[in-house]
Amino acid sequence: MSSDLLDALTALEKDKGISKEILLDALEAALISAYKRNFDQAQNVRVDINEGLGQIKVYARKDVVEAVENGNLQISLEQAKTLNPHYQVGDTVEIEVTPRNFGRIAAQTAKQVVTQRVREAERSVIYSEFIDREDDIMTGIVQRLDHRFIYVDLGRVEALLPQSEQMPNETYHPHDRIKVYLTKVEDAKKGPMITVSRTHPGLLKRLFELEVPEIYDGTVEIKSISREAGDRSKIAVYAADPAVDAVGACVGQKGARVQTIVNELKGEKIDIVRWSEDPVTYVANALSPSKVVQVNVNEEDKATTVIVPDYQLSLAIGKRGQNARLAAKLTGWKIDIKSESEAEELGLFDENSVLRAPEQPAEDQPIEDQETLSTEESSESDQD
Repeated sequence: MSSDLLDALTALEKDKGISKEILLDALEAALISAYKRNFDQAQNVRVDINEGLGQIKVYARKDVVEAVENGNLQISLEQAKTLNPHYQVGDTVEIEVTPRNFGRIAAQTAKQVVTQRVREAERSVIYSEFIDREDDIMTGIVQRLDHRFIYVDLGRVEALLPQSEQMPNETYHPHDRIKVYLTKVEDAKKGPMITVSRTHPGLLKRLFELEVPEIYDGTVEIKSISREAGDRSKIAVYAADPAVDAVGACVGQKGARVQTIVNELKGEKIDIVRWSEDPVTYVANALSPSKVVQVNVNEEDKATTVIVPDYQLSLAIGKRGQNARLAAKLTGWKIDIKSESEAEELGLFDENSVLRAPEQPAEDQPIEDQETLSTEESSESDQD
């Protein structure tokens, strides 16, 4: 083995982070296999790599026995004593069997082993890097498209965006820059296989963390998200500090923060509601932008009956039941919506349980306006 190969192994250790000892162990195993394959030998052999001299030698290992039954694996005690008079039955004798042209085979084998190990190490490094980014957001560039996937370049690896994870209101083109959510990182044979999404609720959560410093630092907490990607989402937020307006922080001045997220999601409407431990308050908030008159709670079935003004019924239910469906998913409560007139007929209306409008916050605009600032357009369309 030339000193050039040793130098190459040392360089690989520095550049790729692959231990030289690991490479040498792999090389020894590969050389044993190459020796047996090229010289049709069934012997038990050991390869010795002398780094100092740059030499490779092959030794046949044979057990010392009284009577030889297999000449490839055994040696008689009499013959062993000619090599060293101290050998006894049960000892192992090593006899050098290095072929003359083994240097050429060794060089070819070394090249194959090093190449393979470098690939494995690079795959391992990439996998380690991206497994830590699972459930995180990354910016990628659309490379190409087919009927099953969009292939997104994330820098060191190409990720798969399945058709089921693509937003229905988006059209993708090569070289587009898009933010994606890493849903799965697998260590496949050909390298890390990364699956990403544009429809996952986690994408919305990460976008808010990027845009709202109060969420990133923990001042405001995202309690729940319900999403119908490309159309509409609801997000429930909470601040332990009563001096912090959780909804206002997410909306931003004149709606700037939430509008940035809406633009990233190509116009997806977002309702930001205030989370509450009280199911009555929480369900009422979740049905934003509609006004709620009363909420009757059935704790046993985790169900609610919500009463809204007659003129707000269609708004509360939403297009194809979307607003009610998202609110139920957001809160984890079943929601049955009734109009005031229907509730009175059924005897469900109780004037003592009518919800009062919340107190005005310190900001200039009413809290209701803040909570529905990002959905003014959707409110009009729902009423239609």
